[in-house]
Amino acid sequence: MVLAAGIAGGADDHAIHVGRFSQMAPGAPLTGWEPMTFSKITSHTRYALVEDNGRTVLRADSRASASGMVKKVDLDPADCPVLTWEWKISNTISKGNVKQKSGDDYAARIYITFARDPGHLSFFQRARTGAIKMLYGQTPPEAALAYVWGNRAEVGSVHPSPYTDRLQLIVVESGPDHLDRWRTARRNIADDFERAFGTDPPRISGIAVMSDTDNTGESATAWYGDIVLHRKMAD
Repeated sequence: MVLAAGIAGGADDHAIHVGRFSQMAPGAPLTGWEPMTFSKITSHTRYALVEDNGRTVLRADSRASASGMVKKVDLDPADCPVLTWEWKISNTISKGNVKQKSGDDYAARIYITFARDPGHLSFFQRARTGAIKMLYGQTPPEAALAYVWGNRAEVGSVHPSPYTDRLQLIVVESGPDHLDRWRTARRNIADDFERAFGTDPPRISGIAVMSDTDNTGESATAWYGDIVLHRKMAD
């Protein structure tokens, strides 16, 4: 299911409710979201809608595991550039390191994926894209941003993923000062993409949550509140 901008509003015409967990029932299926798994990782993070202080949120339990939940969308970031969400975590990843594959684990991440334009690819890039599609059954994104709750990395810093520079990690929270406390985040996706990649962003193709501890073998629990994109208000 693809969420289009024209059907994603609600009572607030300037809001696109990508993850309206608060309106779902604890224990209910996570309607509209799909598992995001990786072929070489067999232990998956568990996701469930739960009650937290009188409202429904999405809980992720990661035990030396990795997987996410993704909502497919087709949105123009120029029309809805601002993303807000709430999250909290039980603990940071003690061996986490934003610069190393062995430490590429986060108690909480929010992914934004961007659509690929085949017309902009070289022959070799198109061939590689085709091979990845055959292997995973889907076309890889052009690029992605991941907003992360880090361990020691500086808040506001931007880092290429240890696996690919087409995924850029932006540290929104870091360290243990706010454990077990809800935190609210607000980011301008268009500005962050330009800062990370040096160009304007393509269309947004997906938004995902992921809690992963597979590289370090550690454990963490995260809770995700509502995830909302905000339309640009007319001048």
